[in-house]
Amino acid sequence: MADPLDRREAIRLGVAGLVAGAAVERIRGDEIPRAAAGEVPARPFLTPGKDFTDVSRGSPVPHTLKGEALAKARLTPETWKLEIVAEDKATIDKPVTLDLPALLKLGETHGVRFLKAMQCNNIPRPLGQGLWKGVPLRDVLKLCGKLANTRRLFYWGFHNDKPEQIFKSSLAMSQVLDTPPGELPPFLAYKLNGSPISLERGGPVRMVVPWAHGFKSIKWIHKIILTNNHEANDTYAEKNNDPESYLKTSAHLDDSKEQTFSADKPVIVRGTAMVGWPGLERVEYWLRPDTRTGGKLAEGDPAWAKAEWKPGAIDPLPADWGGLPEGVSPKDVWGFTKEGKPREWPLRFSVAHWTLTLTGLKPGKYELRVRTVDKNGFAQPEPRPNQQSGKNMIPCKLFTVA
Repeated sequence: MADPLDRREAIRLGVAGLVAGAAVERIRGDEIPRAAAGEVPARPFLTPGKDFTDVSRGSPVPHTLKGEALAKARLTPETWKLEIVAEDKATIDKPVTLDLPALLKLGETHGVRFLKAMQCNNIPRPLGQGLWKGVPLRDVLKLCGKLANTRRLFYWGFHNDKPEQIFKSSLAMSQVLDTPPGELPPFLAYKLNGSPISLERGGPVRMVVPWAHGFKSIKWIHKIILTNNHEANDTYAEKNNDPESYLKTSAHLDDSKEQTFSADKPVIVRGTAMVGWPGLERVEYWLRPDTRTGGKLAEGDPAWAKAEWKPGAIDPLPADWGGLPEGVSPKDVWGFTKEGKPREWPLRFSVAHWTLTLTGLKPGKYELRVRTVDKNGFAQPEPRPNQQSGKNMIPCKLFTVA
């Protein structure tokens, strides 16, 4: 497929023939190309809790509270409590007040470890990936006895007891109770990478909704209301955000800054891919001479239709996850077999790493764009009628071969 620049335009830019010899190394003939182990230094598979990008709300931010204020907010392991009640025609046999010891007791029989990358729907890059442990919310709700006339579940966490700061979210009861077999349900999580969840990450207990953006995974959770109201009450529904958005499959650059590479060495570009609910089929790249537009390309530009996308390489399952709790192996994690092998790779709701090894590039300036294709056959950023249902625009990197 021809590059959108014609020959005269390429000569004007001084880049005619620059990409003639470009190629990505396909390490082996898998359906999804994968980078060879040891080709480039391994990247951490799990993000330490302190290294997650923080987008906490509130003033002061709840995790900055100290001493008596922290205890009063029920944000210590000794004082944390979760209230579960019913309203608006919904009924339960009994309201429940759950403390941390009771939740940990449930975790002895119902606890699940799972990988989950956190991502804000209005921030393109994932905020960090962790190994979480928690109890499925549906198992917690069994403590309430029989549920009747319940269509939705409202919930929120501590936000300084200021009504204007309370950050709410909600789920349909079918999303809580009727998760398809083999899929992850919503959780009350109490561990991250084998340790108690820190205050900064929303501990002692937070909601984790695996398929959703971060606004569903409420931090410092302390209230759940079962209701007959069928409407979402999500704070994030304001300002044109989609409160029911799923995680999108999308590629992101580790380093989007302009760089210069030596012509006598391969150009290695690395990044991550957020694996949304539709899964990840492959990563692709489009390389062309620099058009001197700062990497900007309008959505309706004809160049998109002429782009020649080539296969990239997804890194293999790491031999060393880095940060895996002592005594825990992959076989103890959702999505892995008893032999410790993933049922699919990459796992949905997690982050995969990808690597491009470009060889044969002649000196000059280039534009590199990367995208994902999900298992429904949709190439990033489709299908996306509203970017505020999860930003996943195609990233671009400018670089020079000298």
